[in-house]
Amino acid sequence: MDETWLYRYDPETKQQSMEWRHSGSPSPKKSRVEKSAGKFLASIFWDQDGILLINYLPKGQTISAEYYLSLLVQLKDILKEKRSGKVTKGVLFLHDNAPAHRALPIQKKLAYLGFQCVDHPTYSPNLAPSDYQLFPGLKKQLKVHHFLSVAEVIAAEETRLEGQLSEFFLVSCKS
Repeated sequence: MDETWLYRYDPETKQQSMEWRHSGSPSPKKSRVEKSAGKFLASIFWDQDGILLINYLPKGQTISAEYYLSLLVQLKDILKEKRSGKVTKGVLFLHDNAPAHRALPIQKKLAYLGFQCVDHPTYSPNLAPSDYQLFPGLKKQLKVHHFLSVAEVIAAEETRLEGQLSEFFLVSCKS
Protein backbone atom coordinates (compact mmCIF):
# COMPACT_ATOMS: atom_id res chain seq x y z
CA MET A 1 0.00 0.00 0.00
CA ASP A 2 1.21 3.45 -0.81
CA GLU A 3 -0.13 6.92 -1.52
CA THR A 4 0.70 9.36 -4.27
CA TRP A 5 -0.44 12.82 -5.31
CA LEU A 6 -2.02 13.08 -8.74
CA TYR A 7 -2.45 16.41 -10.56
CA ARG A 8 -4.84 17.73 -13.19
CA TYR A 9 -1.75 19.30 -14.73
CA ASP A 10 1.86 18.51 -13.88
CA PRO A 11 4.45 20.46 -15.93
CA GLU A 12 7.26 18.72 -17.77
CA THR A 13 10.50 17.97 -15.97
CA LYS A 14 13.83 19.53 -16.94
CA GLN A 15 14.81 16.25 -18.57
CA GLN A 16 11.61 16.19 -20.63
CA SER A 17 12.11 19.78 -21.80
CA MET A 18 15.75 19.31 -22.89
CA GLU A 19 16.47 19.86 -26.55
CA TRP A 20 19.50 19.81 -28.83
CA ARG A 21 20.59 23.15 -30.23
CA HIS A 22 23.72 24.76 -31.63
CA SER A 23 26.03 26.45 -29.15
CA GLY A 24 25.30 29.90 -30.61
CA SER A 25 21.53 29.62 -30.76
CA PRO A 26 19.48 31.26 -28.02
CA SER A 27 17.77 29.12 -25.45
CA PRO A 28 13.99 28.98 -25.72
CA LYS A 29 11.95 31.28 -23.48
CA LYS A 30 9.87 29.38 -20.97
CA SER A 31 7.55 30.80 -18.42
CA ARG A 32 7.49 29.33 -14.95
CA VAL A 33 4.54 26.99 -14.59
CA GLU A 34 3.10 25.99 -11.24
CA LYS A 35 1.55 22.62 -10.56
CA SER A 36 -2.20 22.79 -10.77
CA ALA A 37 -4.38 23.34 -7.75
CA GLY A 38 -6.37 20.32 -8.89
CA LYS A 39 -4.41 17.74 -6.97
CA PHE A 40 -5.71 14.80 -4.98
CA LEU A 41 -4.32 11.84 -3.05
CA ALA A 42 -4.67 8.29 -4.34
CA SER A 43 -4.16 5.35 -1.96
CA ILE A 44 -3.29 2.22 -3.92
CA PHE A 45 -3.37 -1.28 -2.48
CA TRP A 46 -1.80 -3.93 -4.68
CA ASP A 47 -0.14 -7.34 -4.64
CA GLN A 48 1.76 -9.60 -7.01
CA ASP A 49 -1.39 -10.23 -9.06
CA GLY A 50 -2.39 -6.61 -9.61
CA ILE A 51 -4.36 -3.74 -8.19
CA LEU A 52 -6.69 -4.57 -5.32
CA LEU A 53 -8.10 -1.20 -4.30
CA ILE A 54 -7.65 2.42 -5.33
CA ASN A 55 -9.16 5.03 -3.06
CA TYR A 56 -9.20 8.78 -3.62
CA LEU A 57 -9.14 11.05 -0.60
CA PRO A 58 -12.11 13.46 -0.69
CA LYS A 59 -11.19 17.13 -1.06
CA GLY A 60 -10.60 18.83 2.27
CA GLN A 61 -10.13 15.58 4.18
CA THR A 62 -6.92 14.19 5.64
CA ILE A 63 -5.87 10.61 6.23
CA SER A 64 -6.76 9.92 9.82
CA ALA A 65 -6.73 6.65 11.75
CA GLU A 66 -10.53 6.34 11.28
CA TYR A 67 -10.29 6.91 7.54
CA TYR A 68 -7.45 4.40 7.23
CA LEU A 69 -9.39 1.84 9.30
CA SER A 70 -12.23 2.03 6.80
CA LEU A 71 -9.78 1.40 3.95
CA LEU A 72 -8.39 -1.68 5.71
CA VAL A 73 -11.89 -3.13 6.13
CA GLN A 74 -12.57 -2.49 2.43
CA LEU A 75 -9.29 -4.19 1.57
CA LYS A 76 -10.14 -7.29 3.61
CA ASP A 77 -13.49 -7.59 1.78
CA ILE A 78 -11.78 -7.18 -1.59
CA LEU A 79 -9.18 -9.80 -0.70
CA LYS A 80 -11.98 -12.27 0.09
CA GLU A 81 -13.61 -11.48 -3.24
CA LYS A 82 -10.59 -11.21 -5.58
CA ARG A 83 -8.11 -13.56 -3.93
CA SER A 84 -10.37 -16.23 -2.45
CA GLY A 85 -8.41 -19.41 -1.89
CA LYS A 86 -5.04 -17.64 -2.05
CA VAL A 87 -5.15 -16.04 1.39
CA THR A 88 -4.94 -18.97 3.79
CA LYS A 89 -2.19 -18.08 6.27
CA GLY A 90 -2.64 -14.33 6.46
CA VAL A 91 -1.41 -11.31 4.57
CA LEU A 92 2.03 -9.70 4.64
CA PHE A 93 1.27 -6.00 4.60
CA LEU A 94 3.73 -3.21 3.75
CA HIS A 95 2.88 0.44 4.30
CA ASP A 96 4.96 3.44 5.25
CA ASN A 97 5.42 4.93 8.71
CA ALA A 98 2.87 7.72 8.41
CA PRO A 99 1.32 8.65 11.76
CA ALA A 100 -2.12 7.41 10.67
CA HIS A 101 -0.55 4.03 9.81
CA ARG A 102 1.26 3.68 13.14
CA ALA A 103 -1.72 4.54 15.36
CA LEU A 104 -2.59 1.89 17.96
CA PRO A 105 -6.13 1.31 16.61
CA ILE A 106 -4.60 0.61 13.20
CA GLN A 107 -2.13 -1.90 14.62
CA LYS A 108 -4.93 -3.68 16.50
CA LYS A 109 -7.14 -3.75 13.40
CA LEU A 110 -4.32 -5.13 11.25
CA ALA A 111 -3.79 -7.95 13.76
CA TYR A 112 -7.54 -8.61 13.94
CA LEU A 113 -7.80 -8.79 10.13
CA GLY A 114 -4.87 -11.23 9.97
CA PHE A 115 -2.46 -8.78 8.34
CA GLN A 116 1.16 -9.15 9.43
CA CYS A 117 3.03 -5.87 8.98
CA VAL A 118 6.38 -5.89 7.23
CA ASP A 119 8.52 -3.21 8.83
CA HIS A 120 9.57 -0.28 6.68
CA PRO A 121 12.43 1.32 8.65
CA THR A 122 12.03 5.03 9.35
CA TYR A 123 14.16 7.20 7.03
CA SER A 124 15.25 4.09 5.17
CA PRO A 125 17.18 4.70 1.94
CA ASN A 126 15.35 1.70 0.53
CA LEU A 127 12.28 2.69 -1.42
CA ALA A 128 8.99 0.86 -1.24
CA PRO A 129 8.19 -1.11 -4.42
CA SER A 130 5.52 1.45 -5.31
CA ASP A 131 8.12 4.22 -5.40
CA TYR A 132 10.38 2.62 -7.99
CA GLN A 133 8.02 0.43 -10.00
CA LEU A 134 4.40 1.51 -9.77
CA PHE A 135 4.42 5.32 -9.55
CA PRO A 136 7.20 6.51 -11.92
CA GLY A 137 5.57 5.11 -15.06
CA LEU A 138 2.18 6.35 -13.98
CA LYS A 139 3.45 9.86 -13.24
CA LYS A 140 5.38 9.96 -16.53
CA GLN A 141 2.22 9.10 -18.47
CA LEU A 142 0.14 11.76 -16.70
CA LYS A 143 2.80 14.49 -16.85
CA VAL A 144 2.23 17.43 -19.23
CA HIS A 145 -1.40 16.46 -19.95
CA HIS A 146 -4.02 19.09 -19.17
CA PHE A 147 -6.97 17.23 -17.72
CA LEU A 148 -10.23 19.15 -17.51
CA SER A 149 -11.41 17.36 -14.38
CA VAL A 150 -10.27 15.08 -11.61
CA ALA A 151 -12.46 12.36 -13.16
CA GLU A 152 -10.31 12.47 -16.32
CA VAL A 153 -7.13 12.03 -14.28
CA ILE A 154 -8.68 9.09 -12.43
CA ALA A 155 -9.76 7.46 -15.70
CA ALA A 156 -6.27 7.83 -17.20
CA GLU A 157 -4.62 6.50 -14.04
CA GLU A 158 -6.91 3.49 -13.73
CA THR A 159 -6.56 2.68 -17.44
CA ARG A 160 -2.76 2.69 -17.05
CA LEU A 161 -2.74 0.54 -13.91
CA GLU A 162 -5.38 -1.94 -15.09
CA GLY A 163 -3.59 -2.29 -18.43
CA GLN A 164 -0.44 -3.67 -16.82
CA LEU A 165 0.37 -7.34 -17.28
CA SER A 166 0.53 -9.48 -14.15
CA GLU A 167 4.31 -9.86 -14.64
CA PHE A 168 4.66 -6.13 -13.96
CA PHE A 169 3.31 -6.57 -10.43
CA LEU A 170 5.19 -9.81 -9.82
CA VAL A 171 8.51 -8.14 -10.65
CA SER A 172 7.59 -5.26 -8.33
CA CYS A 173 6.91 -7.57 -5.39
CA LYS A 174 10.13 -9.56 -5.80
CA SER A 175 12.42 -6.53 -6.02
